[in-house]
Order: sequence, then C-alpha cells, then structure tokens
Amino acid sequence: MQEKIKKIMAELTLEEKASLCSGRDFWTTQPVERLEIPTIMVTDGPHGLRKQAAEADHLGMNTSVPATCFPSGVGLASSWNRELVQKVGVALGEETQTEQVAVLLGPAVNIKRSPLCGRNFEYLSEDPYLSSQIAKHHILGVQSQGVGTSIKHFAANNQEYKRMSVDTIVDERTLREIYLASFETAIKEAKPWTVMCAYNKLNGTYCADNHNLLTEILRDDWGYEGLVVSDWGAEDDRIEGIKAGMDLEMPGNGGINDKKIIQAVKDGNLDEKDLDKVVQRILELVFKGIEKAKDMKYDKQEHDALARRVASECMVLLKNDNKVLPIAKEQKTAVIGELADTPRYQGGGSSHINPTFLHSALDEMKKLGTISFARGYDIDADEPNEEIENEAIKLAKANETVVVFVGLPDRYESEGYDRKHLQMPENQVHLINELSRVNENIVVVLSNGSPIEMPWINNVKGVLEGYLGGQAGGGAVADILYGRVNPSGKLAETFPLKLKHNPSALNYPGKENKVCYNEGLFVGYRYYDAKDIDTLFPFGHGLSYTTFEYKGIEVDKKEIQDTEKVEVTVTVKNTGDVVGKEVIQLYVRDVESSVIRPEKELKEFAKVELVPGEEKKVRFILNNRSFAYYNVDIKDWYVETGDFEILVGSSVVDLPLKTKITVNSTKKINKSFNRNSTFIEIAEHPVGAMVVKNIMENMQKMFGDSDIFDKDAIQEMAGTNTLRSLITFGAMNEEELNGLIQQLNA
Repeated sequence: MQEKIKKIMAELTLEEKASLCSGRDFWTTQPVERLEIPTIMVTDGPHGLRKQAAEADHLGMNTSVPATCFPSGVGLASSWNRELVQKVGVALGEETQTEQVAVLLGPAVNIKRSPLCGRNFEYLSEDPYLSSQIAKHHILGVQSQGVGTSIKHFAANNQEYKRMSVDTIVDERTLREIYLASFETAIKEAKPWTVMCAYNKLNGTYCADNHNLLTEILRDDWGYEGLVVSDWGAEDDRIEGIKAGMDLEMPGNGGINDKKIIQAVKDGNLDEKDLDKVVQRILELVFKGIEKAKDMKYDKQEHDALARRVASECMVLLKNDNKVLPIAKEQKTAVIGELADTPRYQGGGSSHINPTFLHSALDEMKKLGTISFARGYDIDADEPNEEIENEAIKLAKANETVVVFVGLPDRYESEGYDRKHLQMPENQVHLINELSRVNENIVVVLSNGSPIEMPWINNVKGVLEGYLGGQAGGGAVADILYGRVNPSGKLAETFPLKLKHNPSALNYPGKENKVCYNEGLFVGYRYYDAKDIDTLFPFGHGLSYTTFEYKGIEVDKKEIQDTEKVEVTVTVKNTGDVVGKEVIQLYVRDVESSVIRPEKELKEFAKVELVPGEEKKVRFILNNRSFAYYNVDIKDWYVETGDFEILVGSSVVDLPLKTKITVNSTKKINKSFNRNSTFIEIAEHPVGAMVVKNIMENMQKMFGDSDIFDKDAIQEMAGTNTLRSLITFGAMNEEELNGLIQQLNA
C-alpha cells in the first residue's frame, strides 16, 4: 500500500491535494478518479451504526438504516467489563462492514466534569482510567472486523453550551492527568484509525488548529500515526489546521477551503511538505478502508440477544432494602409509568440509532410475572395529572409490589444543549411520593443518561438505574427485576446529593465564551473524597442479589523501583446463595506527597463471576503510571519516592483491603534555586541543609528566651523565609548570596 501511495503522491496536482483535505459531502471522502483514489464512508456511532438510508442530505439528518442499538456509553462503562465491551465492538464492526462503511465515529471518551453536560449519556466516566480502558476494548472489538474507529472529542469537550466557541482553560497537569488521560491509553494501545478533534478552543486555540494538542502531544509524545478528523464543522482556520496536524475536514466545504489551501501554498504561507503529510495520512485511511472491506452479514436476532445480555450488565442496582427485589413470579405487581410501555432507550443527537427491534419493559415483564399497568403521568408534560395519577394510586393499593418507571424525557437531555438542573419532571416525583403513601414496596426503575436528584429516595425500597439501555433494555430490566439475571453494574460516575455539591458548580458552563477548570484535578470522586462530602451514591457503587467477602490482599514485593511492576493479589468469595459477578476495584493513595494529589485514584479493576461459596484469587499488575503524577517542570510522569497505600474493595467508599508498599524513584529532578527560594526548599539540598541548620541555631539564640515565639513557631516562620531575606537581615551580602545560589545549582 505504501508504494502505491508514494506513486500517487508524486502524480497529484496541488489542486487535487487540496481537494482531498475535506469531505465530498456529509459522510464520504473526496475521490480522485484520474488516479483511482476511491471514496470511503464514515458514519456516526458509537453504540450503534447510524448510516443514512437515502442519499446524504446537507445536514446528515435523513432516516438511518436499521441497526442494533446497544446501551449508550454511560451504560457500557457501568458494566466495568472489558471483555463484554469488546464483544459489543465486534458486533458493531460486523454491522458496519455489512453496510460498506469504513469508519464508525466513536467511542466518545470526554470526562464527565459536570452532571449537567447534555452529552453525558454518550460519555463513559468521570474517571480517566476507567474511561480509557472501556474505550480501548471498544476500539479493539470494532477494528478486529476491519473497520476503523474515531475516538472523540479531542480534547476537553465537557459541555454542550457554546461548544463551538467556548475556550476551555485548564492547567497542564490537570489536562494530562484527567482530560488527556481519558484518551491516552486507548490511543496508544488500541490504535484507532482516526482521532476526532473537538469543537472548542483549548487554552486559547481551537482544537482543530492546536499544534500542541495534535502534533506535540498526540503524535510526538504518544506516537500516534493515524488520521485526525475534525468534528463536523469544527475547523476554524484551515491553513493553521494543516500546520497543526488536522488532516481531514468534515463535512465537505464546497471547495471554499480548497482554494485557500492552494493560494496559501502559492503565497508561501503553507509549506507544501506540511500539506503532503496531511494528504498522505488521508490516502492511508482511504486505502486501508478499501483494503479491509469485505462482504459480511450478521444475524439480527443474535445481536439483539447480545444487546439484552449487555444491557443487563450495564444496569446498576442502587438500593434494595428488605430484599424487595427480585420479584417472585406469582407476586401481584403493579407496573406504573409511561416509560415502561414507551421506553427511552437512547440519547438524542448524532448517536440516534434506528433499532432493528425494540422491547418494552412492560411487554417483557408480562412474560415473566403477574402484571397490571397504569400510565401514572404524561411523559410530554411536567405537571401532575390528577386523573392519570389516581388510576395509578388505585392500582398500587391492589398489588403487593409497585414498580415505577420514571426518568428524564428526551427533551431534558440531548447533544447540543446542557441541562439546567438535576431534577426529574415534577409529575414523576409527585407520583412516587403519592404511591409510597399507599404501598410500602415501591421499586423505582430509572431511564436517564446522567445523575438526578432523588428527594423521594427514603420513600422507596428499591432503585434500579437502567440508564439508556438500548433496544433490548426493556428485556434486561425484566430479567433483573425477576431474578433471571443478578445485577452487576457499578456506577462510573458519582451521584451528588445536590448540584451545588459538584466541584464544577461555581465554574460551569463559564462566562463570555470562556470556562475555567478551577477545580483542577478534583473531578468527581476525587473532589468528594478530598472534601469529605456525602453523596447520594458514590463512584463504583452497585448492589447484587448475593454478597461478597474480601478476604485478603498480598503484594509480591514490599519495595520496588519505579521501573518495576508489582503484582497485587486479592481473594474474593461469594458468601450468598446465588451466582453473581463482582467488580473488584483497586485504588492507590500517595501517603505523603510534596505536590497536591487526590486522596486516592482508581488504578485497576476486574469483574469476576462466582458461584455460591466459591472464592477466587484476582491478580492485578501495577506499573509506574499507577503511582505517578504529571510533573510540569520535567514535562513527564514522575513517581516521588515514598510509601503508597493500595486499597481494594467494591466502591470508592467501601475498600476493606489495604496494604502498603514503598516505591523508590529512579528519575532525578534537578531543582533550580534562586533568591526567592525558601529555606524549606533549600533544606532538601546538602549545602542548603547546612545553611538552614545554622540559621535555625542563630534564631534559637536570638529568640530562645523570648516569650514572643516558641521553638516550633520559630521553625515554621524561618522555613517560609526566602534567600534574599539573608541580605535584608544582614546575614549575607549580595556577593555571598549569589555564591550560595551557585553552589545550590551546581
């Protein structure tokens, strides 16, 4: 292929090169028939194929061909199951090949900075490690079928408000540890064919024109060799974009930017070598897409069954007091809520799938139990309807158990705009409270793409977070409610008690086209941990119909170099009476750090299935990155010598196993000292330690008999003084101070 591309590059005219740099239309690349350069199609994803059935319209909004609608990203991440997500990817790849599409546009891995983001249903997690691992296996699955992916939206695209113009201001360390880390492992290890750059500016420059982001970080630092495609309409300055490393502009621009490219090369404002790099990557993608294409068919029934199995692992049992679930087959059950009959199974916007089948929870529950149904509320309104509500209350009185289907209507969350609050419609909240007055066995099933406030939580016994479960989500809900499937999902995000508890609340969505990430590293559970704030449901939380015991933790080394790996082994036992899957979560805590760090951070996880009475040893391998932070002075990841705690359990707040290891740094950091360095800073240097010792002895002599300062106060006060104070207080002259600084920096 490379020889073919080399030959074509030599024959392309400047005009043809320019034409290849953007799409032919909304979904396809530009061909050059003279040189037998074909066109390929890309389509929206990521949880299903959205290929238009008719000829593409200019907005890409035509009806799409039927395809399996799997759970959206928020659900897939809640499975915490790498292998299962990879199987979803394989199925998506098969369907994409069937429709002769070369690239599926996904997965979407932007961090859930705020629960208000309208696109959170599509994003994976608030944690970059979990997000990148799920994305990695999604990509591996899709691309195993000869279809490309497009990991998106690169980078720091964490809100829909002014998403095409907002300037995201985020410091380098936070960017590296949180927002870029969500992409990094997936890009390095799964090698997606394309990376989609985001709409927003990042620290003053649009992502599509950002050389630091697209070349210095993505290509030079991470070694990415694939193609960068713009989000649809994200390109601001096409010439700067090419210089930055933004390859394919989508959709087509009608030739407007082609002319700019040609003129820029002729005027010397664009080096043709930079244009050639872009064109080469475009040709590599096109020919890879053609080369990997193959005739393929898939079984719609099999994929539907897979979607049901997947959905059942994505749903999270949040509450189950008095074992109100599972429901017995003979138990008289009232199903209430329009969402039971008319499911909300996916989010709104570019990822909207035309499903091959669609199963309602009501229909599926009727197959398994003794069911009666009432609407309870009007899904298209927010105000309570007394007549509809009274019918539901009457039904609740006549049944042993009440299952209420509620959540967020389509109009509450979608791509293109953000939510204003975390509340459900008033009529749904009112209904739950009224039903709880007449029946004590209330189970709430939620259909939503992001966290909600639950003022009714103490009035119900059970809560199942169904999220947006895809076309087979209704069947998965029925399977869980009746115990055919033991729930095993865990939250990939924190549910706060109130919106104002969220760390971004004071800076979201920003003002005057600018949003400052002032919370820094403290996103999601990292913030609630640091502030010791109670949450409605913590990160990693999820219940089961069985119980698990965490029995022991071992490490193969108690002390390592930062170049070594350490193996952690934990034992988990099913102490209940049904088969169940447990997600074992491993967090790392730096016991004492010289820089600000979160209390603990997720560094590994595994999902295991256990029969009653069975126990398994689960092994984790931790490496340098498990203990490192991003050091902005050396522009690299750095492990500080010291002790680290390894914590293992079932959620971020339930970590019964704990051990400690020592990690020794092999990377030397040469600190630079100047006249404004403090005594605390120079005390780490052998020469500086002697100077500080002498200063402390002299201060003890001066103030030792004084009742103004005690010994500790003298030490604290002296430690924060700067070197220039030695001149101020007569301990040194200018020449002597400069000599000391030279010794410290030698």
